[in-house]
Amino acid sequence: MRLVRSLVALVLATTLAAQQPASAESGPGWKAAWSAAPQRPGVNFTPNWSEQGFAGQTLRQVVRITVPGAAVRIRLTNVYGTAPLTVSAATVARASGGAAVKTRSLRRLTSGRAASFTIPAGSELVTDPVALPVSALERLTVTLHFAKPTGPATYHAQAMAASFRAEGNHVADQGSAAFTASSVSWYYLSGIDVLSTSRSRNGVVLFGDSLTDGYGSTPGADNRYPDELAERLAAARRPRAVLNQGIGGNRLTVDSAWLGDRATARFDRDVLGRPGVGTVIVLLGVNDIGMSVARQPLAAPHTEVPAAEIIAAHRELIRRARAKGLRVIGGTIPPMKGSRYHTPLSETKRDEVNAWIRGSGEYDAVADFDRALASPADQDQLDPAYDSGDHLHPGDAGYRAMADAVDLAGLG
Repeated sequence: MRLVRSLVALVLATTLAAQQPASAESGPGWKAAWSAAPQRPGVNFTPNWSEQGFAGQTLRQVVRITVPGAAVRIRLTNVYGTAPLTVSAATVARASGGAAVKTRSLRRLTSGRAASFTIPAGSELVTDPVALPVSALERLTVTLHFAKPTGPATYHAQAMAASFRAEGNHVADQGSAAFTASSVSWYYLSGIDVLSTSRSRNGVVLFGDSLTDGYGSTPGADNRYPDELAERLAAARRPRAVLNQGIGGNRLTVDSAWLGDRATARFDRDVLGRPGVGTVIVLLGVNDIGMSVARQPLAAPHTEVPAAEIIAAHRELIRRARAKGLRVIGGTIPPMKGSRYHTPLSETKRDEVNAWIRGSGEYDAVADFDRALASPADQDQLDPAYDSGDHLHPGDAGYRAMADAVDLAGLG
């Protein structure tokens, strides 16, 4: 306890610069405890507020962190903004349910000790640290007030969790009455770091598409495969940070205005830029395959991506992860028969990519999601017990099976 207090005192005595960029190694004992991959504002699979942004409103967002700490700091992003973003006031607190927060847990957030701060267009900002002891798997709220119009908002589309909006300044509200509108996306919020007594780099980034993002899981229930893996580690008394850096519709090789920059382009920011990370699990390729045959909405034009190009992109991620000292695990692409992505050609591509992931030896280890989710009656189809209904995305039970397919000892 004395060591924890000393660490908190040391960090809180050193104010972060108002425009401090995100850093993988900044500060003593800081570890990423939660994250979300940012996206450009736009239309997506569910309604959102990204194109309209916010003006004279307060935004309260609820997330669940994965590891404990003695203090927290918040990562805010304006990376896809076209103008500076001014946060007029901000708080962090322990969540109590819905938009409510727990009594006496509310803390003001500052940057450079200023209660109002501005994030330049194209930039991220890390707030000053706040002394707020937190537990593993605890839910926190981050509340932001925007007195002036923000313009279109950098956001994460498929949060599978509720964000709440109020008119006026309600950052200090403990109750939920003022928050009368809700969204299933996160806005401007890209990470929460905690101050840990351990300096070990044992955090795990799960890097992928909607299968990592958790599409098809129960909204608000934290049943995505990264959530289930974090719970499994905690139950095994081996808690470690598990960071969800999935984006629905994301591809390894092709950029999309609304489905995210290609994985090879966002890898440095979304994986290598997270503090305390030592392992990454890559689960990508199904959209490169599927969008080669299926007609796509949402600014995702038809592209023909051969299996060899998908494998080359995997190799690039492996090389870049290893150059930074990360252990890198490959996830096989699950079955998709019966979905709109499935054709004989797409199945051939999936088989070729999966055979390479399993047999090449280029990954440090393999998480065989394909076999974990396959139907006993047809290995090219999701087990009906795991299918969310579209024959492509698992439901809650399927995401638990994916977490169970990860060898905990193999995480390093």
